[in-house]
Amino acid sequence: MEARNADFAGSWYPGNKSGCMKAIEDFIDPELLCHSGTKRPVGGIVPHAGWIFSGKIACNVIKFLKDEEEPVTCILFGHHMHPGSSNAIMSRGRWNTPLGELEIDEEVAEKLTSEYPFTIETPLNYEQDNTIELQLPFIKYFLPECRIVPMGLPPKTASLEIARRAVEISEGMGKKTIVLGSTDLTHYGYNYGFYPKGVGIEAVEWVKNVNDRRAVDLMENMESTRLISDALENSNACCSGAAASAVEGAKALGAGTGQIIAYGTSYDVRPDSSFVGYVGVVFY
Repeated sequence: MEARNADFAGSWYPGNKSGCMKAIEDFIDPELLCHSGTKRPVGGIVPHAGWIFSGKIACNVIKFLKDEEEPVTCILFGHHMHPGSSNAIMSRGRWNTPLGELEIDEEVAEKLTSEYPFTIETPLNYEQDNTIELQLPFIKYFLPECRIVPMGLPPKTASLEIARRAVEISEGMGKKTIVLGSTDLTHYGYNYGFYPKGVGIEAVEWVKNVNDRRAVDLMENMESTRLISDALENSNACCSGAAASAVEGAKALGAGTGQIIAYGTSYDVRPDSSFVGYVGVVFY
């Protein structure tokens, strides 16, 4: 079976191995710490904008999930979805990155698809989407032997059961398992049709300290159901189904808390009247 293309390589992030390696090594920040003590981090939430805007945040979350002892299965939640969207999964094959291919964990994916309805994506037939692809070079760099189960679950409570079951299946097969959810936060401004506080620095501060803060607090406190409902009400997470599924999966892996590793906005990089919020969270 052919490998799925790295569609956003060369535009949203570097398109070759040397460029990705240099970017990742520049992103690694030893001052960003995870205070998990003796507990192993089991999952996280990452943003998915172009690497110039949010790559550093995503890179440092995935860095904390590194495991040097044995191969890992990463259950990876993404996709831009609304409550009426169908579940989606890539259940077989490989996915290209500039650092090499990542294999799908077909055992986990095929067991999951036997129990729940999914639209099956293949390396040649899929909906192009940046949410998962932008994490893959980081996964390949820090977890080179990792196998992935990339899926999209819509923002509704039924998705949480699927997320828990995916973890149960993987763990039941004796696999060391981690979970990762991909979402950006508030999309603010005329470009996004959402500007309840007008424009200017007061709008930026409202996004950072009020609207994004609500979503970030729910992630940190691992409140998956409220994360979905709050995002639908306040437009503060574009992929709340993915984020909430990661929370629920992390709880199934024994995590009891989330830690905010970093937060920022595209405004910090390139000030504009339209901007997006980003957060990195680690669960342990």
